Amino acid sequence: MVENNNTRVIPLLPLRGLLVFPTMVLHLDVGREKSVNALEKVMLEDHEILLSTQKEISIDEPGEDEIYSIGTLAKVKQMLKLPNGTIRVLVEGLSRAKIERFTDNTEMFEVEISILEEEHMDNTLEEKALMRNTLHQFEQYIKLSKKISNETLASVADITEADRLADVISSHLPLKIAEKQELLEMTSVKERLTKIIEILNNEQEVLGLEKKIGQRVKKSMEKTQKEYYLREQMKAIQKELGDKEGRSGEIASLREKILEANMPESIETKALKELDRYEKMPASSAESSVIRNYIDWLLNLPWTRETEDVLDINHAEDILNEDHYGLEKVKERVLEYLAVQQLTKQLKGPILCLAGPPGVGKTSLARSIARSLNREFVRISLGGVRDEAEIRGHRRTYVGAMPGRVIQGMKKAGSINPVFLLDEIDKMASDFRGDPSAALLEVLDPEQNSTFSDHFIEEPYNLSKVMFVTTANNIGTIPGPLLDRMEIISIPGYTELEKQHIASNYLLPKQMKEHGMTKGKLQVKEDALLKVIRYYTREAGVRSLERQMATLCRKAAKMLVSGEKKRVVVTDRTVEDMLGKPKFRYGLAEVEDQIGAATGLAYTTVGGDTLSIEVSVVQGKGKLILTGKLGDVMKESAQAAFSYIRSRSYELEVDPSFHEQNDIHIHVPEGATPKDGPSAGITMATALVSALTGRPVKKEVGMTGEITLRGRVLPIGGLKEKSMSAHRAGLTTIIMPKDNEKDLEDIPKSVRDELTFIPVSHLDEVLKVALGEKKQK
Repeated sequence: MVENNNTRVIPLLPLRGLLVFPTMVLHLDVGREKSVNALEKVMLEDHEILLSTQKEISIDEPGEDEIYSIGTLAKVKQMLKLPNGTIRVLVEGLSRAKIERFTDNTEMFEVEISILEEEHMDNTLEEKALMRNTLHQFEQYIKLSKKISNETLASVADITEADRLADVISSHLPLKIAEKQELLEMTSVKERLTKIIEILNNEQEVLGLEKKIGQRVKKSMEKTQKEYYLREQMKAIQKELGDKEGRSGEIASLREKILEANMPESIETKALKELDRYEKMPASSAESSVIRNYIDWLLNLPWTRETEDVLDINHAEDILNEDHYGLEKVKERVLEYLAVQQLTKQLKGPILCLAGPPGVGKTSLARSIARSLNREFVRISLGGVRDEAEIRGHRRTYVGAMPGRVIQGMKKAGSINPVFLLDEIDKMASDFRGDPSAALLEVLDPEQNSTFSDHFIEEPYNLSKVMFVTTANNIGTIPGPLLDRMEIISIPGYTELEKQHIASNYLLPKQMKEHGMTKGKLQVKEDALLKVIRYYTREAGVRSLERQMATLCRKAAKMLVSGEKKRVVVTDRTVEDMLGKPKFRYGLAEVEDQIGAATGLAYTTVGGDTLSIEVSVVQGKGKLILTGKLGDVMKESAQAAFSYIRSRSYELEVDPSFHEQNDIHIHVPEGATPKDGPSAGITMATALVSALTGRPVKKEVGMTGEITLRGRVLPIGGLKEKSMSAHRAGLTTIIMPKDNEKDLEDIPKSVRDELTFIPVSHLDEVLKVALGEKKQK
């Protein structure tokens, strides 16, 4: 760098975001007070001013350290004051100059400068070669960038001085201020030209890459435009062929529905992907209808729609009581669920299993649960389902594929939190097509059902908010793993009093409405209802009772229409005229005390029942004959009772050699009905002892319990149902295993108050209660 020692003091104009090279001519707008003062002074003197760039554009009042020390000495050629107060000046760069120091002038920037001389090369040929190379590179840059006109190139090509060429080209390059300042500070022409060639090479590489990217984007856009054009042509052809509406409207409508369906992101992506396939596929293609069906299923399923629960316990209790009489345990469980839901707002849907005999209101109770929660209700029947695909659906590769019943039920419900009833879950079967109960494991597991997988939908579906309710007549036939996932709520048969209340308040009004009856036309007395319950029905539920109510309404309708009567009143005396002879015998299981006949209590799928066991001792060779279609377990109970009596013959006052001279025949009436189970053990033993000792069994006593070879009495199941059957049959005393005392609280109070329960742990205690005194021959 060569400095001219001739220094002088001139005003300084700091530039923001702009740098002026020597030989450049350009306009500047000046508005800052100090800059305006500097210009006014310049115009009064020799019109020369120093133009130096400030380092930070954002600073409004720069200090001495914030202005580059090397700038350009320029001549102000013209100055014009604008209406907004700023001054527009035309300046021409003359030469490089260096700031030696700042003066103390506070009205403007004033500096002492020294002129920097250009350093030319000694070898003129090298200088020419550099100039030619620079010019060539600049020409290539202009061709690629297309931002500089050809006239500019022509004017630059006419320059013969190396320093001027470097400065002119520098002024046209898209460089940052710091990079331009670096070129301004280079006084060596050789260094400057070499740096410019390097910059031009870099810019050409960047522009070449930009051009490639642009061509790639253009090609992609052209392909899209081509596809759009072809698609429009296809639509026009389809329209001409008879597809009047075309598929465009359908596709647009489906796309809009998908975007508005509020699906999870993964499902929405899948649906749009399938829609794109559908759009590109010919309408005549078989797969086209499969895809359309699939999209429809995705659109119709509730992904996020949820009904708001009514978490008012009192309201729910009123609805449950309005729809059903009794069933306190189930109602209590539903109210507990509501209470927890109100506290947490996020309880997973429970899986309740309502187990009990037919006709006790399991299905209608599930409907009432939905109404009390203000939820949608959907029911599917699993009776006779053998195919796993009924639960999980078929894969879309099969003809006529459909989702499983669970997904179909969710579509029908229209919300993600319905009450979902799986009816008759104990009547599923399995064969070569799979095991549907195994497929239900995922549906009914709260830890898994948030990502339930259906073969047809192929995407996970959230079932965690569904309240599943299942019904079963016999939980013994439900596989263990499936039973483990459910909360069992046992619904036993109704007592006589409950049936009377249900008939009076629910069944009769319903049947009268269906048969066009009013209270003025038909009246059924309470004693008539009781007679119908006792002599015309024998069931745990109330289905047969409802049919009898319907029969009464039909008979009354005929009387009214024929003009035989104007008002029908049914009493206990007129029931037989309308319903015929009684179908069942009500009252004591036995009319009088019997020798060799004991009344047992049995549990069946339709509730409890009484079972008469008869024993006959005849001359023979010691055979034990068992009849009445008994199962293996019941036969073994008879043999255990027989062996116990032989081992305790002296204590029981039985001839020790009775088995050598007599055949023992045990018979259970209703021989066409299969019977099995261990709970008839003490009944058989009591009947045997009665037959062998001649002591009668008390007619009012019923009993249940399993017996061992040592005479111990073991606990049994179904005590509640058995007690209700005993109450219905008119028994007053129940002998039961001591270990079953805990089950007494499950028995309705109305039944418990009318029966005497005697817990026993050994057969000796049973015999003391059940057998009367030995009759005289």
